[in-house]
Amino acid sequence: MKRFLIVSLFISILAGLVLATGSAAWSKDVIKIGLTISTTGTYTFASAQGFKGAQIWADQVNKRGGIPVGTKKLPVKLIYYDDRSDKETVVRLYEKLINEDKVDICFAPFGSTLTGAAAAITEKYKKMLIIWSAASDTIYAQGYKYIVSATETPVSLMPKPEIDHMATLGIKKLAIIYVDEPFPAGLAKYAKELAEKIGMGVTIYEKYSRGTKDFTILLQKVKRSRPDAFYASAYMDEQMMIIRQMKEAIMMYPYVYMVYSGMPQWRDLGDDGLYIFGHTLYHKKLNWKVNAGMSREEFEKVFDKKFPKAENPPDFQTSLAYGAGVILEEMIKKAGSLDAPAIKKAALDLSNKITVMTGPYEIDETGKQLLMPFIVTQVQREKEGYKWVLLYPEEVATGSIVYPIPQWDKR
Repeated sequence: MKRFLIVSLFISILAGLVLATGSAAWSKDVIKIGLTISTTGTYTFASAQGFKGAQIWADQVNKRGGIPVGTKKLPVKLIYYDDRSDKETVVRLYEKLINEDKVDICFAPFGSTLTGAAAAITEKYKKMLIIWSAASDTIYAQGYKYIVSATETPVSLMPKPEIDHMATLGIKKLAIIYVDEPFPAGLAKYAKELAEKIGMGVTIYEKYSRGTKDFTILLQKVKRSRPDAFYASAYMDEQMMIIRQMKEAIMMYPYVYMVYSGMPQWRDLGDDGLYIFGHTLYHKKLNWKVNAGMSREEFEKVFDKKFPKAENPPDFQTSLAYGAGVILEEMIKKAGSLDAPAIKKAALDLSNKITVMTGPYEIDETGKQLLMPFIVTQVQREKEGYKWVLLYPEEVATGSIVYPIPQWDKR
């Protein structure tokens, strides 16, 4: 009898602990999502554009009453700080978000450089990190268990559309320069590999330091290599400087690819930015059949209402961040939990089953995104200013190419 009482008491205590644990787990009334944004420095513009997408997602979730977690629907709260485009600041702030603000899940900062710094911290504390803008393959090669690139294609796949497009035009020689940062360097590396794989010669492959303002010597090296196409892998401000300095040097090539020329802000260059090739995931003619979140048209209406005085319209950064939020919501719903292992399992279970505004979602075990294909664009003139023509793949083309790019004195 004594042994029976001891066993019964043990079972009662254990049941009480389980009940108490469950009660504590669902006593929370909000899902805290921590992130940093860049209000100064190199990543200011892209980070701000992405943050608008995250805000729209959070608003939409809360209007629906929250995300089902267990037996409750919980609203989301974004807790964020300014990282000033600085890796050391990112490390400090993600420590703060996790240890002081007690966030449940983390949303990544903009870009591979900052996301790599954040991932080391979130992994340390076993917090899920949802990535929307980090394409560097090295992040996914670290063995991290709790990261998922919800919407951003890895840099190893990203240059394929433009290299394939160049090949269809008969381009034989490609010059590549890049800034020594993870994303642009990765883009350049894989552009070179993909080009050489199909027999395209790379006439120059040279990096430059972050903060470079004068590209004169580098551009002269490119000129001497006599390429058919020029691939400048950098962030938007640097790409704009390169274009202006190319004009000063009276230098143009039949095909010039600059990834950020696919964004509406490229119009700040005026006519100097015409005919440059880039890429996008966001365009009025790109309308995926979504099964999670809003369509592009629905999203634009909500964006205009929330940001009526926005200086810049939504772009692919905005849509990537919004789509990442939508996919995170689906992960939480499927997991029924906010714990990182459960969310990562749900992320894998949902792979190849979700399509959001930026396209279909599919990841591998490392959390690397395998789909969300970019489309090659070209900036062209129209009566009211400028337009972005979709060119490649051909099945989504919205206009005809201007090729070769006219020399400065022939426009």
